[in-house]
Amino acid sequence: MLTLTSIWTTVLLAAAVALGPLATDMYLPALPQIGSDFGTGTDQVQLTLSLYMAGFAIAQLICGPLADRFGRKPIMIGGMVLFALASVGCAFATNIETLIACRFLQALGGSAGPVLGRAAIRDIYTPREAAKILAILASMMALAPAVAPTIGGFLVAGMGWSSIFIVLALYALLMAGVVAFGIPEPMKAEYRQPLRLCNLVGNYRQIGTDVSFLGYTLTNALIFSGLFAFLSGSSFVLIDFLGVEPQHFGLYFAGIVIGYISGNLTAVRLSRNLVPDQILVRGLLIAVAGGVSMAGLAMAEVYSPWAVIIPQAVFMAGTGMVLPQTMAGALANFPRMAGSASALFGFVQMAVAAMAGALVGHLHDGTSLVMSVIIAGCACASLASYLLFVKRNPAPGFEPQGASA
Repeated sequence: MLTLTSIWTTVLLAAAVALGPLATDMYLPALPQIGSDFGTGTDQVQLTLSLYMAGFAIAQLICGPLADRFGRKPIMIGGMVLFALASVGCAFATNIETLIACRFLQALGGSAGPVLGRAAIRDIYTPREAAKILAILASMMALAPAVAPTIGGFLVAGMGWSSIFIVLALYALLMAGVVAFGIPEPMKAEYRQPLRLCNLVGNYRQIGTDVSFLGYTLTNALIFSGLFAFLSGSSFVLIDFLGVEPQHFGLYFAGIVIGYISGNLTAVRLSRNLVPDQILVRGLLIAVAGGVSMAGLAMAEVYSPWAVIIPQAVFMAGTGMVLPQTMAGALANFPRMAGSASALFGFVQMAVAAMAGALVGHLHDGTSLVMSVIIAGCACASLASYLLFVKRNPAPGFEPQGASA
């Protein structure tokens, strides 16, 4: 069993938390084929993503308080087992309705990893240390979406889209074993919360009325929605509209992951001299530049995979700087209820992202325009949220005395 502050604990937490990104990114190259096999339109296929995110959001409100009562490990292990069973159901689905239902169940189990991974980092580290560790963890996690679409593309080409869900089920069971036998319980016994309805409502009220929490959470949710808008529309834009082969989709997707990792590593390097809010605002400006550039190219009818990938890589570099800071900032005030705070944070993040993904599917016009405009809008809205809320209410230790971010 590893020590809590070991780098290998962070590595194993990243591998466990990566289950969430894998569940979306690995099957992106399969979306057009799923629509073709089931004879459904883009909007119906998009529901397998949007309702997954909705289930992900709802489940976090449940697993967060459960983890504050029983600890992080048992809830994470149970969630991964449920994820594995639902993945098998997805693999054997015979119609789009069954696939959507199993994806929803998959989300209920898969939500335990990210929400409890964030909480575990807050259990172990101080808020400012947590921002740095979350950036490192995010860089490790980015390896999953870097390789997942490529693996998914080859699985689709070689064995069909159902094989993707079998691989996901096996990975979930492996990670359940890793968490059970490799990672100590990070939650202090004295921080355990009673599992009573009045206590849960009181905790959520306290968290949800904290202006600092709301500012960081909304800023995060909006920038994450731009990322999810790309996940929702990229396979249809790149494969159907721009003619990229499914097995090559992952190679293009790797470009945006490189951007994300670059942002994470830049945030770690900047943390030596800057406080998290200063890193945050710089990341937001970079994300806005990438999103607006992509929308401008689409409006000018510059249709090329690189007119999508390069601006999105810039957007993702900014996002890689923003996400760790907003996660740590949102949880900074709640060391005794980090599970519940992480759950509410994740609920808002996923709910807003699900709406953005549904909007992409509903308005998709067969080109890159709709996706690009929504990404740009999310980036601009996230910057506005920072200026209106976060800048005025920074988390403790996130802004230097006598200076603004």
